[in-house]
Amino acid sequence: MTEIIVALDVDTIREEEDILKDLKNTVTFYKIGLRLFTAQGKRAVDLVHRFGGRVFLDLKLHDIPQTVAHAVAEAQKMGVASLSLHLSGGADMARAAAEVHPRPKLWGVTVLTSMAEKDLRALFPRANVSTLVKNLARMGWVNGIDGTICSGREVAQLRKALPHPDMRFITPGIRPAQSAVHDQKRIMTPAEAAALGIHYVVIGRPITQAPDRLKAAQAILAEIKQAAAGALEKP
Repeated sequence: MTEIIVALDVDTIREEEDILKDLKNTVTFYKIGLRLFTAQGKRAVDLVHRFGGRVFLDLKLHDIPQTVAHAVAEAQKMGVASLSLHLSGGADMARAAAEVHPRPKLWGVTVLTSMAEKDLRALFPRANVSTLVKNLARMGWVNGIDGTICSGREVAQLRKALPHPDMRFITPGIRPAQSAVHDQKRIMTPAEAAALGIHYVVIGRPITQAPDRLKAAQAILAEIKQAAAGALEKP
């Protein structure tokens, strides 16, 4: 079933701990991104581990192959479950990261869910989102990347274009119905993601900024469970 990864997009250890306390025994996977990691470093990772959780270290690595490979090795020392990198860094970079052993699961970013078609054209005048996502995802899988980070809107086409039994999809930009979109553009509801069989959905503000975080998380989990059950019943 689709699993929630809660984004710990805060600045302080105290804020992080408050979220972990509220969600303990309900959510076990957390994203630590640039904001929290830059502010608190390894302390933020260790705190999630003390609460019995797993860490998706979302640093979106993008550098020369050797530098990225060393960063992957350091992430492994921290005990994180998964680590992100930008697939636009190229095949050599992806392969160098994948060849590190042991290492966390590597999840490759295709096109940020904060970007729309018009944003992409400023960088790649002749490209479109779906084609670029597909090309980057293919390159990542060929070079040993374990999962593809993309909008839920692109998952169906990727499954057809790149059929692979071990393919994992991680989708940010998840917003419950009637929730604020904020800076996301290519979004999807938790129910839609679950119906598609997406493995991991990254959700931040709809849970972490809710008046009752636990209630918000439980409601989303119930929505996912119901949608997944409905998808199984379809012929």
